[in-house]
Amino acid sequence: MESYRTSGTCCRQIIFEVDDGVLKSLKFVNGCSGNTQGVSRLAVGMKIDDVIDKLKGIQCRGGTSCPDQLAKALIEYKERLARGEVR
Repeated sequence: MESYRTSGTCCRQIIFEVDDGVLKSLKFVNGCSGNTQGVSRLAVGMKIDDVIDKLKGIQCRGGTSCPDQLAKALIEYKERLARGEVR
C-alpha cells in the first residue's frame, strides 16, 4: 500500500495500491464522501497512466482537487518506481 499526503483539499490522505501498472485499490481519507467514493470506483481497475491523463488538472478550490491530488500521487509513485524506491 502506498500513502500520499494531499495538499489544498478537504481530503488529507490518499491510500492506494498499484499492481503491474493498474490501480488495484484506492481510498481517500476525509473529503466529500460521495465524490471520493465515486472517483475510487471509477479509477480502480484502470491503468495509472489513464487515471493521470483523465484527472490531472481538475480544479475544485485552491487550484487543485481530490482527483488532481490522486493524479499527483500517481505521478510521484511512478517517479519513485523509476528510481527503484518502490517494489
